[in-house]
Amino acid sequence: MSITLHNINKSFEHVNVLENINFSIKQGELVALLGPSGCGKTTLLRIIAGLETASSGQIYFADREVTKLSAKQREIGFVFQNYALFRHMNVAENVAFGLKMKPRSVRLNKTAIDERVNQLLELVQLDHFAKRYPDQLSGGQRQRVALARALASKPNVLLLDEPFSALDAKVRKDLRRWLRDFHHELNVTSIFVTHDQEEALEVADRIILMNQGHIEQIGTPAEVYKQPKTAFVAHFLGDVNLLYGYIENNTLIIGDFHKDMREQGTWPDQSTIAYVRPHEISIAKIARKNDIQGEVVRIHTAGPTVFLEIAVAGQPKHIDVSISYRQYEQQQVEIGDTVYWQPALVNIFMQDELLEFMI
Repeated sequence: MSITLHNINKSFEHVNVLENINFSIKQGELVALLGPSGCGKTTLLRIIAGLETASSGQIYFADREVTKLSAKQREIGFVFQNYALFRHMNVAENVAFGLKMKPRSVRLNKTAIDERVNQLLELVQLDHFAKRYPDQLSGGQRQRVALARALASKPNVLLLDEPFSALDAKVRKDLRRWLRDFHHELNVTSIFVTHDQEEALEVADRIILMNQGHIEQIGTPAEVYKQPKTAFVAHFLGDVNLLYGYIENNTLIIGDFHKDMREQGTWPDQSTIAYVRPHEISIAKIARKNDIQGEVVRIHTAGPTVFLEIAVAGQPKHIDVSISYRQYEQQQVEIGDTVYWQPALVNIFMQDELLEFMI
């Protein structure tokens, strides 16, 4: 089922927490609401669920307006951050709870409920844990029980609020991969809230990136990461270098480096800041055309990746560069070496936006 939000606004005691939120989600998409704490993403998810009321605006599930409907009437599945499992019920009873609470006129019989529960536990790979209680399960297993319970009534929409935030790093990584595969098998329209950039980039079909109650950018993980529309997006999504230079005749100039920026728009002549990710920088021991000279001041190895810090004349901060360990061995770079580098992918933004963001 598709989801459309039109001009959603929300205020608490005259403070705007959501402003003019507009987007559409296609049937079967897995979409991340991503942003820093306090940006309004959980409030927005609860409004979509019917657990909060928007101050203004409309919500549509397919062609049906659900703005004034209760959460029950919207037929959504909701997975809470803290699992919200009943401790006195075993796994099977937790999953069956919603089915048993339906009105008698639409309630399945016991045999059908048992069959549905068994199907779901097999789907989330917990069919051997039906008789266990929540405190006998790991965090990852509890989260899968919560997901099975949310899916029990065959919801039109699945909503997940920070589903993996309470888990340790390895379990989070395993469950992220599992959720993506599981979702595509189920093909239910899903929205999950996260403040974890890596999680959103790895799992989502599209990302809605929020900041201070409004949407900064909507796009695929590749689009928002490689083509950020604002300085905030560039900063929030991973490590980034800020390179100080200027624009002249739509050409970015940083030292001896020149790059035509007309693909990103038309630019007035002005000082600017270029945003470059550490892995988008190539280095060499011998100068090439368009290179910038620098000196290696720090080398740090982390498994298959080597991180270099390069001091560059005219730049207030060292430049961070990440290369593969194999390339590091080939280059034979050492602290104190002079190296030559240039960015492969550069993003720049309007000066007014940069000033506003940096203040």
